[in-house]
Amino acid sequence: MPSSILTECSHLVMEKNLTVALAESATAGRVAAEISLIPDCGKILKGGIVCYDACIKQDILGVPEELVKKYTPESAEVTEEMAKRLKDVIPADIHIAVTGLTMPGGSETDEKPVGTMFVHLLLKDRSIAIRQIFKGEPESVVLKTIDMIARNLIRELQQPETVITEEIGQVG
Repeated sequence: MPSSILTECSHLVMEKNLTVALAESATAGRVAAEISLIPDCGKILKGGIVCYDACIKQDILGVPEELVKKYTPESAEVTEEMAKRLKDVIPADIHIAVTGLTMPGGSETDEKPVGTMFVHLLLKDRSIAIRQIFKGEPESVVLKTIDMIARNLIRELQQPETVITEEIGQVG
């Protein structure tokens, strides 16, 4: 059953008539799966790509191999590139990419311990990078990441639209 925060987020996305596409690595499709359990989710969920292995990030999304080698598959830089490249694969209003380390065996270091998750949100003209470290078992880290995505998406969608006004002066 999806969390209340994800349900709230999905309803807000529906209210705004927006759609969502996902590129998921560490969450392995769980974000899309949780959204799919929310009534009327077909109005917002366009689809997703599970790119757990770096070769899928490169071969399907087109993330440059050099970027993956330089920053590791689980990094802010690769996550941002995944979100940008996803726009060319699945048309949607909101593109979300997720990488991270839910368990040992990846690119963890003292600066990037197990539990470090990277999310990148693209909403129209906004690009939001998020890095969060969670404690717990792998499933707990994934579920906390999903809720963190929902909270950030709600915050971004509730921001008033920026309106650019131009002063018109009279000549004469």
